[in-house]
Amino acid sequence: MSQRNYLSGGVRAVAVIEAIKALLVLLAGCGLLSLIHRDVEEIASRLIRHLHLDPANRYPHIFVDAAEKLTDSRLLLLASLALLYALIRGVQAYGLWHERAWAEWLGVVTGSIYLPIEIYGLTQHVTWLRIATFLINLGVVACLSLVLYSSHRQTAVERPR
Repeated sequence: MSQRNYLSGGVRAVAVIEAIKALLVLLAGCGLLSLIHRDVEEIASRLIRHLHLDPANRYPHIFVDAAEKLTDSRLLLLASLALLYALIRGVQAYGLWHERAWAEWLGVVTGSIYLPIEIYGLTQHVTWLRIATFLINLGVVACLSLVLYSSHRQTAVERPR
């Protein structure tokens, strides 16, 4: 079994992760669209009350303040950005599933962009969620980098001299 075949299971797992991310962001975008022409601040306040949170506390207060600033045009912009992000992640998932090198490169680049941010977050406050997020992202970047390196070596070996 070649190393490429051995690694394709990892690439398929990354493809599934990317597809799930695309689906979740697409659902979030649809949720944002459903808020157009509605009183978002009131909805946020009701949600805070439903969850039995104190609206005067820091995070619930930030949430309600953010909801207050959401206009229909901002909701449409955020929903459009969510659609764009979901489209990129969906295309990447398709490319990874079909073992396309461009998708592997895209995964390495986009995953690597988040690593410094995640490291900074860990230096500020360590939580299990931050550790897990960092390790999963590092694993994705490492897996895709290994696949690209393996493909490069195999291509170099197969080239006639």
